[in-house]
Amino acid sequence: MSPESLIDVFREALSVIVIMVSMIIVPGLIVGLVVAVFQAATSINEQTLSFLPRLLTTLFALMLLGHLLVRTMMEFFYEMVNMIPMVIG
Repeated sequence: MSPESLIDVFREALSVIVIMVSMIIVPGLIVGLVVAVFQAATSINEQTLSFLPRLLTTLFALMLLGHLLVRTMMEFFYEMVNMIPMVIG
């Protein structure tokens, strides 16, 4: 396997990871920002107030996007398995 193809595989793996993680994390970040603005506007300094909405948003995102995440991971895995003959030979 040439170094260029190894770098391509590594780059593709990193892009898949970034896409999958961002699908889970970004909704929680947006809800956390909204709750933080609400807390700043109302002067409520309760730490646990921002935890529950972020947790529920993350779980909801996993429920909605779970099939897409699994499909993306399976496509990447199948692509890696199909590349085995090129790596060996």
